[in-house]
Amino acid sequence: MARSCDTFVALPPATADGRVIFGKNSDRPGSEVQEVVFVPAADHPDGSKVQCTYISIDQVSHTHAVILSKPAWMWGAEMGANDQGVCVGNEAVWTKLNGPSDLEEKLLGMDLVRLALERASSASEAVDVIGQLLDKPGQGGPCSEEPGQQAWSYHNSFLIADATSAWVLETAGPYWAAEHVTEGVRNISNELSIGTKIDRSSANLVEEAKKRGLYKDDMGPFHFTKVFSENGSQTSFRYRHGLKMLKDLSSSGGFGARDMFKILRDEESGICMKDGSFVSTGSQVSVLSPASSAACPTPCCHWFTATPNPITSIYKPFIFAPGASIGSSTVSPQFGDDDPVRKTPRFQSQVDRRHALYRGHETLRELLDQEDAKGTALLANLRELEDKCVDDMEELLKKFDEHANARVACIFQHMAEIELNFYK
Repeated sequence: MARSCDTFVALPPATADGRVIFGKNSDRPGSEVQEVVFVPAADHPDGSKVQCTYISIDQVSHTHAVILSKPAWMWGAEMGANDQGVCVGNEAVWTKLNGPSDLEEKLLGMDLVRLALERASSASEAVDVIGQLLDKPGQGGPCSEEPGQQAWSYHNSFLIADATSAWVLETAGPYWAAEHVTEGVRNISNELSIGTKIDRSSANLVEEAKKRGLYKDDMGPFHFTKVFSENGSQTSFRYRHGLKMLKDLSSSGGFGARDMFKILRDEESGICMKDGSFVSTGSQVSVLSPASSAACPTPCCHWFTATPNPITSIYKPFIFAPGASIGSSTVSPQFGDDDPVRKTPRFQSQVDRRHALYRGHETLRELLDQEDAKGTALLANLRELEDKCVDDMEELLKKFDEHANARVACIFQHMAEIELNFYK
């Protein structure tokens, strides 16, 4: 099974204007459809439950509004943001504790992403939410609906950010460690990366590792990666290349959204997977702005592709404004109780989950595969549209006031519809 996905964050002084820039590619099975959905804030009665991908758990009294980029078959999300300015992305990791029990239906790592976004008002709170859920009911379950891949499972790592700081939270079965990141740049890939700097952890982490025979005092300071990783502290080329790009592009202190686009479109390193059994099925970049004033806060701006391969896709902006809507062009069909993920045994059949923008984007992909000049010209026009949109949003955010809310409430929907018209 391919090992993929990368998540990045850049914080001051690497960025301009005190912003935090978050970015992630979701690398998944090539035929899987990733949708972008918006879920409004909601209040819930006491004693209510929330149905996640496989299991239901107790619901909280209030859930924040979220925008999610998610595999269409599951409840959870690969990445997303909430109306509190929190972003979360996850990665698959393999540890010394992987085993058959990982397929037991609990919470997927993607469920944990969504639950953290719905429940946390800060990155720090998101660490608490995920940590509590890892303790009970825990992580587990098949991570793909693709034929022949239902036995695919893994542990998870998370990169969590808000407008003030970031956290890396990495797991090995029921155990976890979290590192607080307050400046500069940080990335995660499909490997453990936390060393001796552990700012929070699961209960009695060191003692539990000793009980399992994974750590002894004479091994030196407790190093999460060395203790739990199946590869020790060795890092992959993709992880090292991603970190180098982060450092190089932020060396002048002006790292911004376009720089994150560039990283996520880097094919040489494998950060962008454009074809094969695994592809970058969705991509997100978020610009998290500190409030300039209580009366006139600068909103966070979240960019999503909603289509595979960021090289041949364009990023479209979303802002949590009053009356926000993304329309239906990036939302996959719903199958209710007839969905193969809802039937027992699961995944005995397949359904067509392609949303309208995905279908439209297939036109471009086919033209490019055929090396048709029309495809090249179409992509150039789309990238010009994206570039102009970035300029327009930057200008708008500099002067943002309450009157601007009406202009941005449906901006993602508007851009998705313009893109869809290009494919007709």
